[in-house]
Amino acid sequence: MASAGESMNIQDLLKLMVERGASDLHLKVGNPPVLRINGDLHILKEMPRLQREDTVAVASQILNKKQKTIFNDNFEIDFAHSVPGLGRFRCNAFLQRGSVGIVFRAIPTTIKTVEELRLPVVLNQLALEPRGLILVTGITGSGKTTSLAAMIQHINQNLDVHVITIEDPIEYMHRDQRALINQREIGADTKSFSTALRSALRQDPDVILVGEMRDRETIETAITAAETGHLVMSTLHTADAMGTINRVISMFPAYQQNQIRLELGEVLKATLSMRLIPKKDGKGRVPAVEVMIITDIIRQAIIEPEKTMRIPEYIEAGRSQYGMQSFDQALLDLFRQDLISYEEALLNCTRPADFALKVKGIQSTEESVHAMAAEKQADENVFKNSPESKSSNSSSDSMFTKF
Repeated sequence: MASAGESMNIQDLLKLMVERGASDLHLKVGNPPVLRINGDLHILKEMPRLQREDTVAVASQILNKKQKTIFNDNFEIDFAHSVPGLGRFRCNAFLQRGSVGIVFRAIPTTIKTVEELRLPVVLNQLALEPRGLILVTGITGSGKTTSLAAMIQHINQNLDVHVITIEDPIEYMHRDQRALINQREIGADTKSFSTALRSALRQDPDVILVGEMRDRETIETAITAAETGHLVMSTLHTADAMGTINRVISMFPAYQQNQIRLELGEVLKATLSMRLIPKKDGKGRVPAVEVMIITDIIRQAIIEPEKTMRIPEYIEAGRSQYGMQSFDQALLDLFRQDLISYEEALLNCTRPADFALKVKGIQSTEESVHAMAAEKQADENVFKNSPESKSSNSSSDSMFTKF
């Protein structure tokens, strides 16, 4: 049997990937090529199994000399690959059991708006914040990069600012409109996220996008950048707001954690946690987004460890006034819009029993108690923050009214 390398080159495979609407293409020795479509893997059984020389040949085609050196030294590499007339792809080449494996992810050629992506419109407001830290979280493939690209595009269309992005690799290509945008790629333009972020502070930025906060040094520098008057946006591989706070804090030694809680409470503007849910009609997926906006009550929940576990209830209680929403609220909206099935909603929700009651139009007793407690706390904070009693707040210039 002829090998895949003899019957089809990588351009043909990528074209097939785009034609079938796949998000990812997997090349593994011993298997035919595999596509991921709407979250599910599909083996291309009509194609022969890949041989060792096939994946080596593909890697040789798409890696430049410098990238080949990095791959030979590190046994893996992230990079971008462009095919004229077809599109751009984020790629990762790696070794597994002594053979080369490669994964391609399709990058859309156009940057969609927040509205086109069916994301909460509060993301547009957050993108125009003058300073602070915004974290977009979720598992791999949940739409973090696409959401950030939409926010950068909104900035580009509305503000005369300098934007620096630090990415690994660069995925969406931004063209200057109102904003001046410099995009830097790890490995090609800079050595690491932390190095580029430190340098960015000396490059007169207004907005800094850090592709991923992978280590403590990057997080520390991002917090410093936000404290010194920049808007910083980045991603984490965490499931929800509470998990995001705990992950950031846990990256620091115990003696430093209280200080980091204070700093994070001051600079954090919002967390946006993403999940992609299969659509009811089987045609693609739709985002369900948990949105946490930092208010005084949530700031206290970040600063005081014993209150952090109450963040989910504060999010649900802050929907109508602040534009927050929990995953369950987002899923309920999608279900009521007939975009997702009841089964998918129930499978992805946080509290299935409460969700089932909400579908029936019944508010659970637990939710009622939480809402009443949150309203009482909000009233107390309104009094505390009245003109007579409120001291100046470092984030008072935010467009979001605080409790």
